[in-house]
Amino acid sequence: MPETPAALPPFASDNYAGTHPDVLAAVAAANDGFSVAYGDDPWTARLDERTAEVFGPGALAFPLTNGTGANVVSLMALSERWGGVVASDLAHANTDENGAPERVGGLKILPCPSTDGRITPDDVARWAGQRHDVHRAHPGVLTLTQSTELGTVYSVDATRALVEAAHGLGMAVHVDGSRLANAAASLDCSLGALTRDLGVDVLSFGAAKNGGMIGEAVVVLAPEDAPQVPGSGYDGAARRRAAADAVPYLRKATMQLVSKTRYVSAQLLALLGEPGEPVDAADGSAAPLWHRNAAHANAMARRLRDGLGAADVLDVTPGPAGTEPDELVVPQGIRVTRPVEANAVFATLPREAADRLRERSRFYDWAAGETPDRVEVRWMCSWDTPADAVDTFVAAVAAELS
Repeated sequence: MPETPAALPPFASDNYAGTHPDVLAAVAAANDGFSVAYGDDPWTARLDERTAEVFGPGALAFPLTNGTGANVVSLMALSERWGGVVASDLAHANTDENGAPERVGGLKILPCPSTDGRITPDDVARWAGQRHDVHRAHPGVLTLTQSTELGTVYSVDATRALVEAAHGLGMAVHVDGSRLANAAASLDCSLGALTRDLGVDVLSFGAAKNGGMIGEAVVVLAPEDAPQVPGSGYDGAARRRAAADAVPYLRKATMQLVSKTRYVSAQLLALLGEPGEPVDAADGSAAPLWHRNAAHANAMARRLRDGLGAADVLDVTPGPAGTEPDELVVPQGIRVTRPVEANAVFATLPREAADRLRERSRFYDWAAGETPDRVEVRWMCSWDTPADAVDTFVAAVAAELS
């Protein structure tokens, strides 16, 4: 009988990855007898210190259960009851949270068409006309996903322009940082440089996709750091103070408060570092765990993309934009469809080849391909994706297309 090819690690999601050993060790160390519940413990106190080092004095971190909860609590804390949230059409809050901002938060998502997952200041401005219309949801918050759902990254300048546009229209700014670590590693900058330094008001800091086990955090930036935008209706200091006051109650009311908070705080400390440790990656050997994990995941995605190129299976002919369906040039191999800037590779390939590859490594279809017999897929890399597994997967792809 022919030998069955060996299974490969999944490339479906960075959520499939295990927990980093250092995070597990931190949880085990926190499992030391009794400690006060609901965040009044030494680990959460140290997390408060570390948050001030990473995101600036006065920044506050509120550990909770998961990313959807972090997004909903953040948006509720920044919003009026009649508010709306401007977002990319592909934003997780719009497409993948089962309407939680609407169902739980009572907030309408106001989607903007995106390009490669990113939106622009002009996209935000198109909602300005609703600000004083009693018949429509008031656009009170802009939420940005960093990195985006398509694996792209907002540059520092692009983020600054979006924040300034939102504040100029009276909106607060939230960052869905489920993969903020991947974006910061991609841009080789600190977490604060992508948030505090650009005027972001509140962010959701993701841990589970970057080596954590269970738990994320809502981070409210310091009111004293809020930019002043006279005449816009945006009072950043007041919005941030109100958010900091509201999050503890919203966290409880939305069932996101963990009784044994120390175990979530211990994970976040393992990723961010203990108070007094280096904040950024100026010295690679001393880089915080969040940066090392994210940099590895990003590098594996680039290795996958580059390996496909080296295997000579990439189709580099122009895409079908602007052509009629019967005029499409059908690619013979794989076409990478999005810029590879973080830890994801999006590509189209024949459906039959994708189905056969899935027998060895799980991954998801993302969208229809250029023609009915092709499909766009997403291949995700994580902190523990082995380099040799990437190489073996590339070889399997090449074999299917040969």
